[in-house]
Amino acid sequence: MTLLLPEGLVCGVDEAGRGPLAGPVMAAAVILDLANPVEGLNDSKKLSAKRRDALAIEIYAKALAWAVAEASVEEIDRINILQASLLAMQRAVEKLVIQPNKALIDGNRCPKLTCPAEAIIGGDGKVAAIAAASILAKTVRDAGMLELHAVYPMYGFDRHMGYPTALHLEALQKHGVSPVHRRSYAPVARLMHP
Repeated sequence: MTLLLPEGLVCGVDEAGRGPLAGPVMAAAVILDLANPVEGLNDSKKLSAKRRDALAIEIYAKALAWAVAEASVEEIDRINILQASLLAMQRAVEKLVIQPNKALIDGNRCPKLTCPAEAIIGGDGKVAAIAAASILAKTVRDAGMLELHAVYPMYGFDRHMGYPTALHLEALQKHGVSPVHRRSYAPVARLMHP
């Protein structure tokens, strides 16, 4: 598949972790180096974990600039997941060591940025820099969920990364709500306020 490689200092931005019941939402911003391409970029959801991890290493090594940022569980519960995702994206772009001329955002909404931004629905499958951002956001979030698994092994975060699988919902029923669960999400809220 051929992904678009826009000219100039354009960053791709994507998030990971809107659907899970636990853990932060992560976002990444990436400015690729057109002279030093990363082969095999694609939407992170279409890649195996092993392939994502290998591509992430290559992105870190070859990109002109990259940054990853998060919005916490508390922020998600306070301002909602959409606003928290946009906040994480804004933080990621602000952390870039090179300021982009333009940001291409996966989805249909743009965060507040100091540079022009364009939302591209399905951008992680169309634009190389957004695909790269999706890979970094996903690999960093998964690593964070493995760290949370070490603290809260009873929930099985290493198997579902916080997504509402049958295993996770069963563990929530059995063990109750942890400090890293999103209280504004219906399956968690129902347990707290039966």
